[in-house]
Amino acid sequence: MSDKISELKELVEKSSRIVFFGGAGVSTESGIPDFRSTDGLYNQQWDYPPETILSATFFHNNPKEFYRFYREKIMLQNSEKEILPNNAHKKLAELEQKGKLIGVVTQNIDGLHQKAGSKKVFELHGSILRNYCTKCHKFFDAEYIKSHEDKNGIPCCDECGSIIKPDVVLYEEGLDDETVNGALSAISSADLLIIGGTSLTVYPAAGFIRYFRGDKIILINRDPTANDNIADLIIHDSIAKVLSQI
Repeated sequence: MSDKISELKELVEKSSRIVFFGGAGVSTESGIPDFRSTDGLYNQQWDYPPETILSATFFHNNPKEFYRFYREKIMLQNSEKEILPNNAHKKLAELEQKGKLIGVVTQNIDGLHQKAGSKKVFELHGSILRNYCTKCHKFFDAEYIKSHEDKNGIPCCDECGSIIKPDVVLYEEGLDDETVNGALSAISSADLLIIGGTSLTVYPAAGFIRYFRGDKIILINRDPTANDNIADLIIHDSIAKVLSQI
C-alpha cells in the first residue's frame, strides 16, 4: 500500500488541473449512510421502496410520506451528532486552495464539500441545503424544512402557502444543464482525474468520466468495482485515510 500512496503523491505533485469525481463513499465516513450497501437506505425496511419514495411522482402524489422519509433518512433530522466534513473533504478543499484542484464533481447532496471549504463544486444531484417553493420559487434553507410543517408534516411557503420542494434530483427528473456542462468542462480539461467513494454504477453521472482527456485516472474505493480496469492506479481503502496521506 505504501508504494501506491507514494505513486498517488507523485501524480498529485505533477498535476495542476486535478478533478475529483466522488460518490456516497466520500460521506459515509462522516456518518451519512449510503444507498446500496448492506446497511444502506435501499436495504432498510419502509412502507414503500426508497426508489419509489424518492421519485417525482411520489413527491407530488404523496408529499406527506415523502417528507416523513426525507427528514428521517435523507436529512438525518434525528441524528444525535452533527454531520461534519471528514479528511477527504478537507484534503480536497486544501488542494483547491493550493491551486491544484479545479473542481469537485459529486453525486452527494449533503453539502459537506462546501462546508470543508471547497468552492468549485458541481452537485450533480442537487443539495438538501437548498429548497424552493414550487409556486413562487422563494428559497428556504434546510433548517426551515426541519422546523416548519403543516398538519400533514409538509413544509409550506410562508409567502404563498404552496409546498416546498428540496433542490435535489428525484427519480424521473433530469440533471441540471448548467451543472452538467460545468462538470463536463472541468473533467475534459483536467490532467488528473481522481475517482473516489463510488462504484460508478449510477447513470448518467458515471458516464461523465468518458469525457476525461488527461493523463491518469486514479480510483480509490473500499471495495473493487466493475470499472477498476479504467484506472491507472487503484487503491482499495478508506478514501479519507488515503487522501489524508497526500
